[in-house]
Amino acid sequence: MKIRLNALAGIAIAATAALGLSACGSSTSPAASPSADPAKGEITVYNAQHESLTKEWADAFTAETGIKVTLRQGSDTEMSNQIIQEGAASPADVFLTENSPAMAQVENAGLFADVDKATIAQVPSEFRPSTGKWTGIAARSTVLVYDKNKISEDKLPKSMLDLAKPEWKGKWGASPSGADFQAIVSALVELKGEAAADAWLKGMKENFTAYKGNNTAMKAVNAGEVDAALIYHYYYYGDQAKTGENSNNVTPYYFKNQDPGAFLSVSGGGVLKSSKNAEKAQAFLKFITGKKGQEVLQKGTSFEYAIASGVPANDKLVPIKELAAPTVDPAKLNSKKVTELMTKAGLL
Repeated sequence: MKIRLNALAGIAIAATAALGLSACGSSTSPAASPSADPAKGEITVYNAQHESLTKEWADAFTAETGIKVTLRQGSDTEMSNQIIQEGAASPADVFLTENSPAMAQVENAGLFADVDKATIAQVPSEFRPSTGKWTGIAARSTVLVYDKNKISEDKLPKSMLDLAKPEWKGKWGASPSGADFQAIVSALVELKGEAAADAWLKGMKENFTAYKGNNTAMKAVNAGEVDAALIYHYYYYGDQAKTGENSNNVTPYYFKNQDPGAFLSVSGGGVLKSSKNAEKAQAFLKFITGKKGQEVLQKGTSFEYAIASGVPANDKLVPIKELAAPTVDPAKLNSKKVTELMTKAGLL
């Protein structure tokens, strides 16, 4: 997916230390779309999720409720920094992200209202923060995509941490500037501690090749530039559902065993305290975590995991229970610390 520079970099530095760049940028500026009119019962969503996915959610919600949804598109970091800069004056009613750290950033700034209990009840506890200030709406699994013509199954790393070992020098790639990868590192810090994360990042710096975007990293494996790449699962499944031209030489490998490399990143949704239409904003969040909203994930082409209301994942995906992902409280993912560690290691 397309990477773009943070259009609000100056504001971001002044407002908060945060993730470096988005994993999935958009060509639509967050200031380009008009705000909804609260007097008419409309809501504005600051959207860092895939634009096509959120539009499908919004259209279905409007069809059911008559409530218009205006989307303002940007990256995780871009949108979270904008919300913090706008504060109580923000026109946003709802904030949706691809990864959890940007949600935690806004929560730590004290800008989220509590999520309605009925919505919380739809989402299992492992897919939402312990604080209840926002909730999970979808998820994506960490995978190592590899060229099976270059790496036999018995030579695959037992742990993501093995990628920092000398035998993996020059063999793998990743997109360190993206919010996707930084969420993986944030989970590593939470699971193994700062010292272990620091050591792994230094080993990564010696071993890997940097790419801009997970899709680009996967393409590099497919083209034979590197043997493997650490990305999220849906890039592979999305390409396979189209032509497969960027993934036909690629196989996804799941670390499982509660390994840091089995991290399941939770996409978040929250209602802003500043919302002028809080009841309708809460209704939108309830809708996308409800059965109809989660079926958009199950039946659609985003290939992200449905996580709520008992809706199973798309049948092309490995079931969540089989991923054996480690338990991570999304509220504890620390973007500031990750930025510091990755900068120190020379990755940003």
